Amino acid sequence: MPHTRHPSEPRYGNRPTMKDVAARAGVGLKTVSRVVNGEPGVTPDTERRVHEAIEALGFRRNDSARVLRKGRTATVGLVLEDLADPFYGPLNRAVEEVARTHGALLINGSSAEDPDRERELALALCARRVDGLIVIPAGDDHRYLEPEIRAGVATVFVDRPAGRIDADVVLSDSFGGARDGVAHLIAGGHRRIGFIGDHPRIHTATERLRGYHEAMDRAGLPVPASWVSLGSTAPERVTAAAGAMLSGPDAVTALFAGNNRVTVTLVRVLAARPGPVALVGFDDFELADLLDPGVTVVAQDAAALGRVATDRLFQRLAGAGLPPARIELPTRLIPRGSGELPPAGG
Repeated sequence: MPHTRHPSEPRYGNRPTMKDVAARAGVGLKTVSRVVNGEPGVTPDTERRVHEAIEALGFRRNDSARVLRKGRTATVGLVLEDLADPFYGPLNRAVEEVARTHGALLINGSSAEDPDRERELALALCARRVDGLIVIPAGDDHRYLEPEIRAGVATVFVDRPAGRIDADVVLSDSFGGARDGVAHLIAGGHRRIGFIGDHPRIHTATERLRGYHEAMDRAGLPVPASWVSLGSTAPERVTAAAGAMLSGPDAVTALFAGNNRVTVTLVRVLAARPGPVALVGFDDFELADLLDPGVTVVAQDAAALGRVATDRLFQRLAGAGLPPARIELPTRLIPRGSGELPPAGG
């Protein structure tokens, strides 16, 4: 039987409009607008007829006009340190999911831990008129974003605070997590504990080092300079630092790793050594529980960091006049075996 076109049905190739929906549902254009935008004042029966017309016509709301009216682009920018780092995968996904619930698309990029690249990427996103920015800082001076923030670009920093500006930041408790991880090694009988971390210019590295010193100080344990090494997380550098700490008369019996990249390298280093060396790492990582022994970690919730930061961003976009806040999320010690190895001869 040949198809008879409904008077409101657009001709082939034309995109259906609100007028088409209104004609098919037998209502006014304003009523369709209210239903589409979720506004009150429409009876359930009328709302049902409008939705049936939308489905029958295949109508899709054109957001372009709404964007022009509201001065928004329904996009959010995310500047990460390294998209290849497994820590940022759950964070990125959480930001995207929250943005999607607000009808916004996510655009992201990696700074590669380069302050100049971070600045270039953040400003490029602003030039494309993103509504908001979420930034994992690589640099320590973010005054370049002040004009963008004054112009209305909501901005939230994650994992590390902004430098030289007052802005929202969502962090994990790096200090407390490291302190608890090192205290766990001390409780297991270790007195000579080494710390291998990231570059000292990175906020999380210095906070975790501060937590290490706090735990050692509380236990009355001295810390020779040879037990602490900050720098690149490249395997060659970490391997050399571990080798120095594990040799000589003051050789450590345990290691605390400042992040997951350091931990993975130390797992390989310790697997090649004959004697047991305890290990606790900051950040969980894939298959850590399947190694022998499993790797004890201080876990932070990367997805929660992303969700909380994006929620905060959309609160600002909704016009909430909130003062800049520092939101710190707790960490969790997960014992799996490597951090519970006793000192040799202990």
